[in-house]
Amino acid sequence: MNVPQREPQQAIGQPRIGALIRARRRQLHMTLQALGEAAGLSVGFLSQVERDHATPSLGALAGISRGLGVDIDYFVATPSIGDGVTRAASRPTFSLPGSSVSYQRLHAEFSGRGLSSFVMIVPPGHHSEMVNHEGDELLYVLEGEIVQTVDGETIRLGPGDSLHFRGSSDHSWANETDRAARILWTGTMSILRPRQEGDAADTSARVVTELNHSTGPLSQGRPAGTTSSGRTKP
Repeated sequence: MNVPQREPQQAIGQPRIGALIRARRRQLHMTLQALGEAAGLSVGFLSQVERDHATPSLGALAGISRGLGVDIDYFVATPSIGDGVTRAASRPTFSLPGSSVSYQRLHAEFSGRGLSSFVMIVPPGHHSEMVNHEGDELLYVLEGEIVQTVDGETIRLGPGDSLHFRGSSDHSWANETDRAARILWTGTMSILRPRQEGDAADTSARVVTELNHSTGPLSQGRPAGTTSSGRTKP
């Protein structure tokens, strides 16, 4: 008598390891063959792992993590709902040196996170440089007005307006008014550097750095809504 195999049980609220491995591999545009070579595992075994038909040992998972450029915690840590909560009164605000734009991080850091989200506070007269990158972007104007340019087309956005576009399109934005604008920005651009314990703010800075095509260390600690005196070069 054939007894049907039971799929490995998963803790409630914890994503399946196979799905996380597959999502990360695809995020890096890596083939199973390339991951197998990096992790020292066969393509057949990796395929079974990704479909949750096989459970990797701790050593195998360490090799997979190494091949995908993340810590092993990326696949085994279970996020807490409380970690995903931010409060308006205590939400950290930061900016990059030389930039007059402030950011408030909304997203949490957990295994398989696909989204990054910020409230951007854009001062009057600010113009960003033209950039492009992987992933999608979604803008929603909370207050004020901005002018967004995507592939040569200019769109003026006011309170309640939104815009969703591919990050691979050449795009820039500007606040041409005399008052600050507040924008909810959400994107799916990939972050290739592995997250280390306690570096959530640094991870946020890397997202913002890629978003603005800027470089530099993080500047933190200003009260919400304030900006630095510098300006991003066009």
